[in-house]
Amino acid sequence: MSTAATDLATAEVTINGTVTRFDGPPHTNALDFLRGQGLTAAKEGCAEGECGACAILVARPDDSGGTRWTSINSCLLPAAALDGGEIVTAEGLADGGTAHPVQEEMAVRGGSQCGYCTPGFISSMAAEYYRPERAADAASGAASEPGDDDDHHCGPNGFDLHSLSGNLCRCTGYRPIRDAAFALGQPSTEDALAARRDRPAPAPVATDYRRPDTATGKVGRYRRPAALAEAVEILAAEPEVTVVAGATDWGVEVNIKGARAKDILAVDRLPELRGIRRTDSHIELGAAHTLTELERELAGDIPLLGKLFPQFASRLIRNGATIGGNLGTGSPIGDTPPALLALEAELVLSSVRGDRVVALVDYFTGYRQTVRSDDELITAVRIPLPLSPLTSFQKIAKRRFDDISSVAIGYAVDVADGMIAKARIGLGGVAATPLRATATEALLEGRPWTVETVHAAAETLAGEGTPMDDHRASAQYRTAMLRSSLERFFAEQLGQPAVTGQEVK
Repeated sequence: MSTAATDLATAEVTINGTVTRFDGPPHTNALDFLRGQGLTAAKEGCAEGECGACAILVARPDDSGGTRWTSINSCLLPAAALDGGEIVTAEGLADGGTAHPVQEEMAVRGGSQCGYCTPGFISSMAAEYYRPERAADAASGAASEPGDDDDHHCGPNGFDLHSLSGNLCRCTGYRPIRDAAFALGQPSTEDALAARRDRPAPAPVATDYRRPDTATGKVGRYRRPAALAEAVEILAAEPEVTVVAGATDWGVEVNIKGARAKDILAVDRLPELRGIRRTDSHIELGAAHTLTELERELAGDIPLLGKLFPQFASRLIRNGATIGGNLGTGSPIGDTPPALLALEAELVLSSVRGDRVVALVDYFTGYRQTVRSDDELITAVRIPLPLSPLTSFQKIAKRRFDDISSVAIGYAVDVADGMIAKARIGLGGVAATPLRATATEALLEGRPWTVETVHAAAETLAGEGTPMDDHRASAQYRTAMLRSSLERFFAEQLGQPAVTGQEVK
């Protein structure tokens, strides 16, 4: 176990039931560490978290105090982040010489050809196999076919096929993989990994891990403080430190661009940045809560975010990515800002000077630039109440899932007695920063909620932002998408009740 001593430290992680030490440089990802241990089932396919060939299972805390087996991209996660943790690889699923049910179904139903992607599929399928709610979903008859619900395609056994949205296969084809997933029963009473769910997950370890980078000879440092007070003290003293949560963005920088940080500050398990807190005036989301945790625990209480989550990358990425991390990058194409702008979200920024609250609309100042000081952490996102009843999140991308948006639009509208009382529209991908479509909002408010109003406002919306040509889309295409998005939103609401209970006309 790591210590806070100034000498070189060693991390310990339980892999397939065996405690294993890690003593490589801090930038080493979990995939390279595992393969160095001879566990070569997980593969590097893309090194960006898009293919899922590197998926493994990690023991994470469940809402009820137990353990939830969670699939993640091992190519993105620093191995030092696993200190004190517990993981299972595809090799560890089998019980001696007996194949795991997931492995058995993939074999007998032809779910593997070249086999390169198969261990990743099996890890993601195993996470869904052990999902506690799956049995209840099967019993409730939640099965759906494509088209019934685009965001959740569940089999008769409760298996949510979108749990595999981050796993790509280039040779087998997805039908036999789907057949294998839908053929799975429930875990047996003798299943050790199922029984493990009833015990608490490993508690986060306060880590001060230091090892030399073999390429540069310089000592790198990976720290996980035990409390927020310690984290902000580090930031105040060392503002150049690299802050990392789920590492779904930083891991790409390390793998693709060769980025190396002299000092990493991990905030993913800080208790003050975790959880959901509710008051009469707002819902506060912990900045280090993963998107999957938010989706599960909110359970649709913020409908606009409920529409966003299934379109954000893939389940594998959402299992690691945090809402604070997505905002912290300052990216103009992040998926959460358009929805959060429409929700009039506020950010809580913490430092040794205390907390300050900043409206998200004032947060972005330039391309990947924000008002956050180097010594501040995003600790929470606040969503004001009450929520607007008419909402939508539109993501225009080349793929339905697991893709980066060309344009993203969030809508939150109040309609009373046929008139638009309030309109908030968040935009992403059409300027150097995410922004609010304030001109369109002003044109809509106070006018009747009719097709004529929408058509007029759509022309204004088309002129919001300063879209550019790039490899994802042309400026002309982005403008066209803005123009049509408001009409699409209006069409989505037809037949749904407005605030007064009247039909939208």
